[in-house]
Amino acid sequence: MKHYLCGCCAAFSNIAITSPVQKVLFWQQLYGINTQDSVLQLRRDRFQNLYCGILPPLMQKTTTLALMFGLYEDLSCLLHKHVSAPELATRGAAAILAGTTAAIFTPLERVQTLLQDHKHHDKFTYTYQAFRALKCHGIRDYYRGLVPVLFHNGFSNVFFFGLQGPIKEHLPTATTHSAHLVNDFTCGVVLGAMLVFLFFPVNVVKTHIQSQIGGEFQSFSKVFKTIWLEWNRKLTNLFRGAHLNYHRSLISWGHNQCNL
Repeated sequence: MKHYLCGCCAAFSNIAITSPVQKVLFWQQLYGINTQDSVLQLRRDRFQNLYCGILPPLMQKTTTLALMFGLYEDLSCLLHKHVSAPELATRGAAAILAGTTAAIFTPLERVQTLLQDHKHHDKFTYTYQAFRALKCHGIRDYYRGLVPVLFHNGFSNVFFFGLQGPIKEHLPTATTHSAHLVNDFTCGVVLGAMLVFLFFPVNVVKTHIQSQIGGEFQSFSKVFKTIWLEWNRKLTNLFRGAHLNYHRSLISWGHNQCNL
């Protein structure tokens, strides 16, 4: 239960601290605007909208991180015990399975996206209202963006859990509890920085998919192509807000690693 509890606590504190930064990042991903314009939009928003949409990520992240840490450990032990395969393969499979299992909570992430989009503030401002608004479109609409969620969760878990050992091997040997915490935090920071830039375009596409209510279900490739053309075919435009996500991840991933 230790890993389940640690994942839950880590997610709660991360979301509570970094929610305003996430909102600025969200607008950059959705509208392709720069940081200054996003901050101005944040200032124009009323205070009660600053944390609008925080309930879904609190529910989703606390649950998914608890499952990610807990299931990874449980599945690693189970696969290692019953499957005659190299440890690297069993741990990789456990990481993917843990990430894809957590994707069942995609509706919470979907609702968070709608609540953060100021274009929907006139329709709903609370989690329950957003859930009700999607009800008439069927259960499938709650799972818009499932493909990028599965891709992100599965493969980011593989990198996160798989590279912990090699990174720690290159850090100074820890002889005290505080030194171990420093090494854990440093490991999390390095992993977080790498994963942010590696999967940032995937998150941009996911945000665009999940911001739509009703209508055609567009494929990942089609949405990516649309964004690519609308943002003048510049790779740098796909990474708008990546620096904010990077700084947010220094806290999030470092904190997550310390809680393992």
